[in-house]
Amino acid sequence: MKKIIIITLLAVVSIVMAFGLLTNKPAVDFLKSLTQAQRNKTQMPFIDESRILWHYVPSSMFPRAGIQLNELDSNQKSKLDELLKTFLSETGYNKTMKIIDLENILLEISGDSIMRNPENYSVAFYGNPEKDSLWAFSFEGHHISLNFTVHNGKVEIAPRFLGANPARILSGPREGERTLQKEEDLGFELINSLSEEQRKMAIFQQKPFFDIVTGKSTEVEPLSPVGIMYGQLTRNQQLVFLKLLDEYLSTMPPEQAEKRMNSIKDEEINEVRFGWAGATVLGEGHYYRIQGKSFLIEFDNVQNEANHIHTVWRDFNRDFGRDIIREHYKNSDHHKHE
Repeated sequence: MKKIIIITLLAVVSIVMAFGLLTNKPAVDFLKSLTQAQRNKTQMPFIDESRILWHYVPSSMFPRAGIQLNELDSNQKSKLDELLKTFLSETGYNKTMKIIDLENILLEISGDSIMRNPENYSVAFYGNPEKDSLWAFSFEGHHISLNFTVHNGKVEIAPRFLGANPARILSGPREGERTLQKEEDLGFELINSLSEEQRKMAIFQQKPFFDIVTGKSTEVEPLSPVGIMYGQLTRNQQLVFLKLLDEYLSTMPPEQAEKRMNSIKDEEINEVRFGWAGATVLGEGHYYRIQGKSFLIEFDNVQNEANHIHTVWRDFNRDFGRDIIREHYKNSDHHKHE
């Protein structure tokens, strides 16, 4: 009996250790694949100010820290792929790749190989995953900004920005293909399921914003509390609302997404608001936001005749890992974080 218990405990410990190694190993493998010159460019101190500077415009308009895809060989790109697959869900990874591939469509349309280049995406590391308990990395370029902060295996992924231009491909062999389709369609499904009285609460202005309101802010506070609260929706409407919320969470690994969803349900769901601005039909400019006490989602599709989507998830206390950074320095014996 004791032997069985010992074997079981060893198996559990092995699984836990494997899970713990899962976070660091692909990061270490990628960094070790770089030449020293590449690593010097890619890896910076955790306190480097570029860690919290981000944008979603093309890299030709906003140079990023770190190393670009076009500076990596095939083996290094493969290891970067494994890193992204580890820190994102399959859904999140596929959305990321699909957005990058849209640069090829924009290149065909514009002929501008400087601004429209699927190799102009950058990865940057802050701290050293080989030895530091606190480190971070980002993957960023046109319409993508993914920011990961890691502390003793705990990961925060915020802010998360994903965009799509064109949101729907208008011609060619891929005509009709849509990127970030569920974020848009579920938003329409929810707003168009509301009664006239509910719509008066949900639609807070007739004209949509030209872009997400929070832009590239390094830190955000809650926006004005507009829209209809989850608790004011019918059961069927709540189910659509939860599907929409889950679509944004689905970028993260499933276990992490489930944990965050449960936290929202337990702590704030009835006060979470869904607010809409603009048209309620596809093809005309529209915007919505979902806001709770801990997070904000913005969706905007106005530019390029409402065929250009911007989406963002912001965490008021967790963006760039602020919560786990505070935890780290609170429990650290060395100097306090500024």
